[in-house]
Amino acid sequence: MTDPWRRSSATFEDLVAEGAAVPTEGWDFSWFEGRATEERPSWGYAVSTAGRLAGAHAVLDVQTGGGEVLDFALGRAPRRPVLLAATEGWPPNVAKATELLGPHGVVVVASAEDAPLPFADGAFDLVVSRHPVRPHWEEIARVLGPGGTYFAQHVGPASVFELVEYFLGPLAEESRSARHPDRVRADAEAAGLEMVDLRAERLRVEFHDIGAVVHFLRKVVWMVPGFTVEAYESRLRELHERIRAQGPFVAHSTRHLVEARRPG
Repeated sequence: MTDPWRRSSATFEDLVAEGAAVPTEGWDFSWFEGRATEERPSWGYAVSTAGRLAGAHAVLDVQTGGGEVLDFALGRAPRRPVLLAATEGWPPNVAKATELLGPHGVVVVASAEDAPLPFADGAFDLVVSRHPVRPHWEEIARVLGPGGTYFAQHVGPASVFELVEYFLGPLAEESRSARHPDRVRADAEAAGLEMVDLRAERLRVEFHDIGAVVHFLRKVVWMVPGFTVEAYESRLRELHERIRAQGPFVAHSTRHLVEARRPG
């Protein structure tokens, strides 16, 4: 139901059922086309990563998801590293990433997000990551060789909290500031890394129908933990009517570009 006119005439039940039926594995967000929009950071992380790959010998992509971003970057890199590895913790994504990245020669390793990285000390000269759930700075520093670089895009503080707090109510200040740039810098330096670049941007997000909201909360599971349509049906109905009457629900994502270096 991608046609806007058809969506505008669809019932709450139709839209919710559609959002609840879409597969959630991987980080392909093409289903949202015409239903939700998000501004992109000015630095162009995936394209910038492609350039970094060309100058690297051994590369690790941490929490690769379905491998989509690394696949994009490898397809545009003028030269590929000799050694390529990626980690992912969710089994459906491990399978998808293996299928997508295998032809590039990438070894995809199933590894839980909170587990030590299953690689030797100093094994990589470049570690990359897009939207890691929790960066393990000590492990990143350990697997980087002297002079190696960590290049990543992180989710910033209070990202899309307008939507999160619509369902959960006001959150504690600690939750709102958990990913503040000052903390990112402090954690990286505490692990022995030097911060080379740290940028932050706040970006507009719009949800045009309730089906997009349902799919987003099913896909990005940490936004509203335990989210189900049944548990939040009344709030979903209210939001559906609000979007119909007032237009898109507007929120704001926050993103960091992070470049840190291991001395030596």
